[in-house]
Amino acid sequence: MRRFAAGATRAVCLLAVLAAVGLLPWLSGRDPALTVLRARSAEQEPTEEALSAVRRDLGLDAGPLSLLGDWAAGLVRGDLGTSWVSGTEILPSVLSGLQVSLGLMAAALTVAVLLAVALVAPVLVRGRGSAGAFAAMAAAVPEFLLATVALLVCGVWLGWLPTSGWQGPEYMVLPALALGVPAGGLLGRLVADALPAVLDERWVELWRGAGVSRARIAAAALRRVVPPLVPQFGMVAVGLTGGAVAVEAVFAVPGIGRTALGAAKSQDLPLLQGSVLALLALGLVTGALAALVRRRLLGPALRDAGLPLPPPRPVRAHPAIPVALAAVLLTAIGWGLLRDPYAVDTTARLASPSWAYPLGTDGLGRDVLARLGHGAAATVGTAAAVCLLSLLTGLALGFLPGVAAGAADIANALPPVIVGILVAAAAGPGTGGAALAVALISWPPLAAHAAALVQEVRASAFLTAQRAIGASPLWILTRHVLPSVAAPVARHALLRLPGIALALASLGFLGLGAQPPAPEWGLLLDESRAYIERAPWAALAPAVALALLAGLAVSGAAYAQGRAAKGPSGRTVRKETARVARGAAVGA
Repeated sequence: MRRFAAGATRAVCLLAVLAAVGLLPWLSGRDPALTVLRARSAEQEPTEEALSAVRRDLGLDAGPLSLLGDWAAGLVRGDLGTSWVSGTEILPSVLSGLQVSLGLMAAALTVAVLLAVALVAPVLVRGRGSAGAFAAMAAAVPEFLLATVALLVCGVWLGWLPTSGWQGPEYMVLPALALGVPAGGLLGRLVADALPAVLDERWVELWRGAGVSRARIAAAALRRVVPPLVPQFGMVAVGLTGGAVAVEAVFAVPGIGRTALGAAKSQDLPLLQGSVLALLALGLVTGALAALVRRRLLGPALRDAGLPLPPPRPVRAHPAIPVALAAVLLTAIGWGLLRDPYAVDTTARLASPSWAYPLGTDGLGRDVLARLGHGAAATVGTAAAVCLLSLLTGLALGFLPGVAAGAADIANALPPVIVGILVAAAAGPGTGGAALAVALISWPPLAAHAAALVQEVRASAFLTAQRAIGASPLWILTRHVLPSVAAPVARHALLRLPGIALALASLGFLGLGAQPPAPEWGLLLDESRAYIERAPWAALAPAVALALLAGLAVSGAAYAQGRAAKGPSGRTVRKETARVARGAAVGA
């Protein structure tokens, strides 16, 4: 039943996305004939005769349904059509872009895994977790800013590596670093967050007493931790392929994401449909492989309800960490709110930090500190609202794994840029449209995490004992299943808050989100890219603010969890949970 629901959901979502892409020229309200004419020849006058010839050539007079039908009929024969702009076959272009993106994905995933190992190793050595502020900051580094800095430092100043193109292995080093560092911070934090509870299980103590090597215990603990996170690894891999549009643009990498973006801008409908179809197919295949790997790792434990749950072990963060991060961030924002973000001083263009301009000025002579402070509400507030909506959606769909699995595979395969284009075409560019676009695709990792935890909790021996002693389904759901799922998923959502802010920023960078002269952090990053070599402070200010936001979110959540976990007489919830579990098992 679950497989049928997932398959049906995939089919419905796939048809909906392809239909929306096919209707893009009509949703945008722009004449596709005019866009295609300008893409073919910018010098040609858009006369009525020229536009009519383009419409006849493309078959636009027949209407969108006829075009969709013709495209679907060709798809059955393995024909993706020809480009409206270049007149070349679509299939070779899509396969070429996909091949480049897959190579870049493999290199970036290698960087991400190495960074994740470095973040997880201290937890395995010490046997306890940390607040994870550093990992959260790594995950919050803007990819396109990291790409620009890497290009300038390693490519231009030092001349170590090529700065653009795709002609050999050396060309993928800088793009892979730009993509892999944030992904590695995310994966490392997720694994490090789950390890302490596993290392506190009884079998670890028994193995140590029996003289089992630390390396073997670490390997077994990782095997115990990884299954719920396998879907996250798959989603990160897909995101590194289709979501690398900004990085591909910085380094002129001819990947599938950049191909799709270019096709959308020129309204080259066949090329856009082929690119989106390739991204969707990649997401579906990756989701299926992740589910298969997870089942192989868990073995018969899910089927036999013999999976022991690790006791909750809160990570205690020193209060000085979130307090210090909050103090720095709030001081900068508060100080900036007292200043004018729109005042232009052409005599102070690109001025370095001084008492008059503590964070310097931008290319128009505007105060960077003022724009940083006034942009906090739009950036952080919108990201927090989207994050909360994604958390609620993920928790709800986590209890409907069949529906969630099918919809998540489709949503995760779509880059925010493509969804932003579709939403902006229907609702127009703006902050609301960008928030809706990000919300539509930001819930799958949380839903996958929640579904994996729900499945394992329901398959645990502890819940079997609860059912045996007559506990009602509502009691089990509200007192055991939901608390076991909500806390780690909420921490996961907090970790993704800066990423959501970055997704909103990337849409603003492409003209699909907040519009100039709004002091939005993403626009600050975009506006400063052209002169980052001369005035790096204008780009570093919003980047550091996003990193501080990430560290504050995760360390604050860790401190609050540690405080809430203290029970009466100094006992922790972990000890109370273990005692209750033993009592329930004896009673059963």
